[in-house]
Amino acid sequence: MTDPIEVRAAVYRGDNGDRLTIETLRLQEPQHGEVRVRVRAAGVCGSDRHVIDGEWHVPLPAVMGHEAAGVVEAIGAGVRELEIGDHVIIAWHQACQRCAECTGGKPWACTRVLSNDSLLPDGTTRWSTTDGVEAWPYLAVGAMSERIVVPDFAAIRVDERVPFDVASLIGCSVGTGYGAVVNNARVVAGESAVVVGAGGVGMSIIAALRLAGASPIIAVDVTEAKLEEAMRAGATHGLLGGPDLATQVAELTGGGADAAFEAIGRVATMEQLPGLIRPGGRAVFVGLPPEGQELRIDGLQLAYDGKTIIGSNYGGLVPARDFPRVADAYLAGKLPLDEMISSRVPLDEVNEAFDAMRRGERTRTVIVFDEDPAA
Repeated sequence: MTDPIEVRAAVYRGDNGDRLTIETLRLQEPQHGEVRVRVRAAGVCGSDRHVIDGEWHVPLPAVMGHEAAGVVEAIGAGVRELEIGDHVIIAWHQACQRCAECTGGKPWACTRVLSNDSLLPDGTTRWSTTDGVEAWPYLAVGAMSERIVVPDFAAIRVDERVPFDVASLIGCSVGTGYGAVVNNARVVAGESAVVVGAGGVGMSIIAALRLAGASPIIAVDVTEAKLEEAMRAGATHGLLGGPDLATQVAELTGGGADAAFEAIGRVATMEQLPGLIRPGGRAVFVGLPPEGQELRIDGLQLAYDGKTIIGSNYGGLVPARDFPRVADAYLAGKLPLDEMISSRVPLDEVNEAFDAMRRGERTRTVIVFDEDPAA
């Protein structure tokens, strides 16, 4: 077996507060059915923040990041659909490909998925520290690294005209927002919608709603600056969150929205969501809360009104189908994804990027890597 290569990566060890350290790690060569990807861009996502803020627990030390795009540079045995040089978007939800849900076209509902535990499909990791301790790629990706090894089915070929920073977002925030609208809520032209939270995922939902022809599209946030960004992304109205939010939404929609999306992952706003939709409407939980938190919802009223609550796992995406669709819409000028990137930073500024996220200052930060980190 070929010796591991060394790569620089952002590592969370859990013993230094919410700080990541930039370390040199060892990465094994891709094994059967795997590819090595040279990462060119990695998004800074709220799911990563949940981990480093201690709200979610993963194996440590963890190579952080799961939202990535790059170039295939090595191929393991048995790989047939990818070639060296292909531009790819990485899917972090790496379904088993064999269970009833996977074969039935619902990989997001896979019952045997191991990537949530930072494991490759064979239950192992390709990472280790320089002193031989195993390391774990967050969601089996570890995107905040110069190079990664993933299953071939998790590397989705993308048109080379799509910039790497945009492509990286399609792998999580944009793909999740698009899928929540198209796959989960199945919004059709003319339906009204409200989106609570105008961060990266919320902005993606808004852009997808505009693509679907929804109207009105109401963005809700706690800052005027975020609402201004949401209006540029396609929202028709912007509201500051508050106790009278349901009344305001009802006035704008004539009784409540057809579909409402929570894109923050806060229990208080998730509990608020059913009150923003009309009878027969759909409330979609897209944001992910900290572990162990429960919601209080009036079940009797929910039944009387015939409302539907939908849990959105990865936007119900089928990556091989949906990533290219999103990329095509971007290239056709129908999804203004460039506008969602508020900052591009090098790997060394990853902690500052998370600090800015906590302060609500950026829509989406993308870590960009040199064209050839080995040079």
